Amino acid sequence: MAHQAGGRRPVSRPVPESCATRAYLQDYAALLESLPLPSLVVDHRWNVVMANGAFGTLFRGMRPHPSAMPGENFLRFVLFHPDAAEILGEHEAGWCLPMLAQLGAALEAYGHDPELQAVRRDVTQDPLMEAAFRQGLPHWIRAVGEAATRLDGAVRLLLHPDPRRGPTECRIVDETPQTLRELGYRRLTMVLRDARRSAAPARRTRRPRPTSTHLSVVPTPEG
Repeated sequence: MAHQAGGRRPVSRPVPESCATRAYLQDYAALLESLPLPSLVVDHRWNVVMANGAFGTLFRGMRPHPSAMPGENFLRFVLFHPDAAEILGEHEAGWCLPMLAQLGAALEAYGHDPELQAVRRDVTQDPLMEAAFRQGLPHWIRAVGEAATRLDGAVRLLLHPDPRRGPTECRIVDETPQTLRELGYRRLTMVLRDARRSAAPARRTRRPRPTSTHLSVVPTPEG
């Protein structure tokens, strides 16, 4: 049905029964593949339904992970893959906290969903991640405002594997057509901007695999 990127092909998910819907998704996958910008379609669990080649190129260097490959579940990738910070610049403030906010919103809307509950349990397993979710996230939202939790329009830093780009800001654009929305899907595109130039460019050294999550700083309420 769709081009999968950034990891092994995930376990097959139910395909809508309607032949017209299947044909639409096949054509939409072709449209997605024609785009030069990284783009993906996710469901409410952040399972990747389809992604294009530019998305695969962006995350081509990620080591295998049993549950957090970027082409399988983007929420899990951001939160749990030990190499995520090699591509997602300013990882904790720029990506982890906003995606924890997305997890919170998904749990409010689909509280009994077993896959979302599994992500929540995995967050609980790590003390730093749990502290970020329970204490750090509310404090961060109060400090920066609810608007910072929205992905559409957000500007985030990428450490692109293409050396001609290097540190590159991208604007995340939610451009979900009605048909995808009715299926419970969401399309996000990363619009790459001019490469960020600085006197001290971000290092891209591979870090050792940690025993738990890679979160190291948790914003806490001021006393």
